[in-house]
Amino acid sequence: MDSFSTVIRTASHEQHVEAETSSFMSDLLGGRLGVDAYARYTEQLWFVYEALEAGADRLASDPVAGPFIQPELYRLAALERDLEHLRGPGWRRGVSALPATQAYADRVRECAERWPAGYIAHHYTRYLGDLSGGQIIRDKAEKTWGFARKGDGVRFYVFEGVANPAAFKRGYRALLDAIRADDLEKQRIVAECKRAFALNTAVFRALGEEFPLSA
Repeated sequence: MDSFSTVIRTASHEQHVEAETSSFMSDLLGGRLGVDAYARYTEQLWFVYEALEAGADRLASDPVAGPFIQPELYRLAALERDLEHLRGPGWRRGVSALPATQAYADRVRECAERWPAGYIAHHYTRYLGDLSGGQIIRDKAEKTWGFARKGDGVRFYVFEGVANPAAFKRGYRALLDAIRADDLEKQRIVAECKRAFALNTAVFRALGEEFPLSA
């Protein structure tokens, strides 16, 4: 029988691929979009992580979600430094969430407040994804727009508190395997993972509409 971490990974594989291969992401990573599109994407991430991390401290003592709350993963401060670099010191006045982003952030916040096991689904899809695929984005962004290596503009992708990402991911998967949930609840968590990827893909779709490539 597969471990729960394997079940989650395989169940959400299709959505994961769909998110990674969205036309917006392909255009962004292919250097076909300007730095403004990258900045707009970074803005959207800020709204999602604000929802993800606002309730994190409160969940630290939760028996189900608590073990996953690891401050070395927190991204909000890094995102704020990136946005200050990309948008200037008054960036907060200019940021806005796309409707798709608002829906995503609202769902994360709802899980954080009402369903800690569901919150884990969002925690997993975001942080483990950033630790993995995020490094490709950082490398491309540095080369395409000339950001300093691991510096302002790409700090979101730099996990200074995670010395060994491979070991960290193994530890994280062990936490998933040891999760305090029955089979029905595990099925609900897997479904929420799929929902998280779908919400993320909707944000990419909306960004693609905002930054269409001129034919």
